[in-house]
Amino acid sequence: MNKSLGIKVSGALAISAILIFSILMLKTISQYTGLDKNIGFLMFKQKVVDNPYWMAFFYIHIFSVTLCLLTGLTQFSNRFLTENRTLHRWIGRMYVYNILIINVPACFVLGLFSNGGIIGVTGFLLQDILWAYCTVNAVILVKKGNIASHKKYMILSYAVTTTAITFRVIKNLFYREDLYDYELFYGLNVWVSLLVNLSVALVIIKRFNDLPFKIEIHDKNKKGTEQQCRKKTNKN
Repeated sequence: MNKSLGIKVSGALAISAILIFSILMLKTISQYTGLDKNIGFLMFKQKVVDNPYWMAFFYIHIFSVTLCLLTGLTQFSNRFLTENRTLHRWIGRMYVYNILIINVPACFVLGLFSNGGIIGVTGFLLQDILWAYCTVNAVILVKKGNIASHKKYMILSYAVTTTAITFRVIKNLFYREDLYDYELFYGLNVWVSLLVNLSVALVIIKRFNDLPFKIEIHDKNKKGTEQQCRKKTNKN
């Protein structure tokens, strides 16, 4: 009972944290609605702000990534999953389309011009590749009916999605302009954020390894019950 309570409390805290940081990200993103090229992150990208293609991908990414965070968050509630199957599928499609059609191409271009030198560029491109790989595999597996593996890849996909939050948390907590070189810190932070999130995702997958299986059994039992009811109805 205590373990179950601990799991529920940890899950609630994680969800609350992501919601809070998503709201804070929306506040940060709002500063770019005026299309000012000398504000926020763009102050560090003056070499490319006059490139219309880079700017287009930048705005596409920042105005859509929060939707990835929020739609992805709803996909890990077992109660929501079992009671709202149709809505779960539609939100899942929004999450997948947002990543594969919008953000993966945008982040690939942005990654080529990333801060942090070669360390930052390779880190961002690796993130983008893993983001696409995990999300595509999640889609393929659910179409094959492999719910357990589908959920594992969704957890990994969402871990990459939330590196945007982890990156900013690490930067705000540890970066000091008078102590660290900005480019080096930025590049290393890309890698650290990815490693931290993937490590947490693997721990979650290992700890809740039987959870997707329970959902699958629940679905099979539900179908079996429905079939039995139909047979009884036909006999009557």
